[in-house]
Amino acid sequence: MEEAHEVVAAIDAGSEDALAGELGDLLLQILLHSRIAEEEGTFTLSDVMAKLADKLVRRHPHVFGDAPADLPSIRERWDQVKAEEPQHKTVLPTLLAARKTASGLKDLSVLGRLADSADPDVRAGGDLLGAIRRAWDAGSDPEIALRKALAALSGDCDAA
Repeated sequence: MEEAHEVVAAIDAGSEDALAGELGDLLLQILLHSRIAEEEGTFTLSDVMAKLADKLVRRHPHVFGDAPADLPSIRERWDQVKAEEPQHKTVLPTLLAARKTASGLKDLSVLGRLADSADPDVRAGGDLLGAIRRAWDAGSDPEIALRKALAALSGDCDAA
């Protein structure tokens, strides 16, 4: 996780030199774990690359096939493909988990029920989920939007 976050920080900083170094660190993790798995006889680096290629083709028929390429169709197809794939229990960063949950809500009245909670933390969390859903529906990734807002705020604070 730390290596992936450092890659994002290098991208945000706009430093190609830092990005090259951080991508190298992330690649080391991939190579290391693939080599350990190969020694244990479970999978190889070639297996990793083949699974990636299969996943890209399966998840992006608008790129590798003739599926519609408009955003609503892409998202609908993405949801269908993800529902068909085996799900592994993962612990996601809270904002990413919230985005996935909020963007997948079919019944938005659940957000209203959170707003009626006696627990102020649940109410505040419901407000956050609503904001995350609105951002996603408007075409913004909440993680990127929040990171940009923090950077803008930091810039304002530095100027003061």
